[in-house]
Amino acid sequence: MGARLIPAEPTFVNNAEREVCERLIGQLGDDDVVLANRRLTDHVQDYEADLVVLMPGHGIVVVEVKGGSVSTDEQGRWWQHGSGSREIDPVGQALRSKHALRTYVQEDPRWRDSSRSRVRWAHTVVTPYSSVPDHFSMPDCGRDMIHGRGDQKHLARRLRELGAAKETNYRVPDHDDVDLIVEILSGRNHMQREVVAEADDREARADRLTQEQAMILQVTRLLDRVEVRGGAGSGKTVLAMAQAKQLTRGFAGRGAQRVALLCYSIGLGEWFKRAFEGERRRARPAFIGRFEELGREWGVQIDADRNDSEFWEKELPEQMARLAEDLPEGKKFDAIIVDEAQDFAEDWWAPLLAALRDPEEGGLYVYSDENQKVFARFGGPPVALVPLVLDHNLRNTRQIAESFGPLAPMRMRALGGDGPEVEFVAATADEALAVADDEVERLLDEGWPTEHVALITTGTRHPEQNARQQSLGQEGYWRTFWESDDVFYGHVLGCKGLERRAVVLCVNEDGTRDRSTERLYVGLSRATDKLVVVGDPEVVRAAGGDEIARRLGLP
Repeated sequence: MGARLIPAEPTFVNNAEREVCERLIGQLGDDDVVLANRRLTDHVQDYEADLVVLMPGHGIVVVEVKGGSVSTDEQGRWWQHGSGSREIDPVGQALRSKHALRTYVQEDPRWRDSSRSRVRWAHTVVTPYSSVPDHFSMPDCGRDMIHGRGDQKHLARRLRELGAAKETNYRVPDHDDVDLIVEILSGRNHMQREVVAEADDREARADRLTQEQAMILQVTRLLDRVEVRGGAGSGKTVLAMAQAKQLTRGFAGRGAQRVALLCYSIGLGEWFKRAFEGERRRARPAFIGRFEELGREWGVQIDADRNDSEFWEKELPEQMARLAEDLPEGKKFDAIIVDEAQDFAEDWWAPLLAALRDPEEGGLYVYSDENQKVFARFGGPPVALVPLVLDHNLRNTRQIAESFGPLAPMRMRALGGDGPEVEFVAATADEALAVADDEVERLLDEGWPTEHVALITTGTRHPEQNARQQSLGQEGYWRTFWESDDVFYGHVLGCKGLERRAVVLCVNEDGTRDRSTERLYVGLSRATDKLVVVGDPEVVRAAGGDEIARRLGLP
């Protein structure tokens, strides 16, 4: 079987080192170990031992290999000949490497704390292509310390004899000594693979791509009515915030504008506010938040139930439209930006247009993805908008982007980089929550920090989400998305525009719910790096279609 080689597939700088290593592996015994290309650095210099041979019951030998034609002269100099001739110091290299390696081992706490005494070390030179006379001798290298072409057949035996014969005042190493030396020379407290580090790298790349994509805003410099369409992960929300900042500051010869940045969901509105917290006042839009918050700012009293669609979709916008007409000039806006505009009801646009200083030509910038329309609302702005299309996915890994690709409003090019494969775990609708909890624990065991993990449901809300909403209220619950170090529990209806690095999507519905396809699309696209889908394969197939089922690897 031969000696154990570490690393198992070393890279050699020349054929001579490879041949000598392979020869030793074949000639040595199963208990022996060969370390290849062992490098070490101390406060004096760098060292590299071509081979370190560890032989229980004999000794440890540091081997320097010199290929080509090797010669010595009367002045005690060594020469290597090939394409030219150059002076070398093979014995000195082996000697210095031996002392450095031995010192490193003996000073390691694992060696010191075990109260082990010193073991025998030796150094040697192998010249596999050069002959060495039988009576060769140099002051620093006897015949037993050099092994030429004629010695290769018995190279392992010669190293055993050399190891046992040197430093006889020290003991020969046993098997435990060899195992410990291998462990020490392999390093300690190794850096471990970190899923977060990989996610950090992908996030930095996505941020750079998103910044580059912001160049599209230059196209809109002379356009006041624009709709930016793009699928999940295309960077719409980041682009909307960049535009709000740009218009507020003023650019391209235009002065600073009074801007409103709007959305529908609480979570996204909270993110907008946090994103601008560190900005100076002149870079902060005049209004940041949800449509209903704008109504409150104008004086609307809102205490209706969230399920009262008549109030939210009719009465509220009617009240706001009347108030907008009477706003003083200083309270109106030069431009309004709406993100996730597909969530807006048809009548919501009237008060927004009325709040513009110039309702006919004032700035209106709309960011939307019609395939994420998870609410039964229809209708868009009653004005003509110039369409711009974002067809690159920047935020999700390629694997995640491809998993929901068929549900996107257009064919998207995945630029987010490679990541872990998307996983599907089959479970009935009744079992899904419990199975999803298990999958969250598995992600945490894999090294994902709790603050990067979310469990998102498509049907009934997770009990933990209900508990947090009841104890903290809606506003307090959404603050935990950023402020808590715990796993976030949410629902697809509230998570649009938001993301987590690792998401367990729990498809805990029976397939009869309206707009289940849109909910599935939103849920699949919330993870940037790691996605686990839990649910009934037939429910997921019915919602997403055969192509989604194939991409998720459904049975």
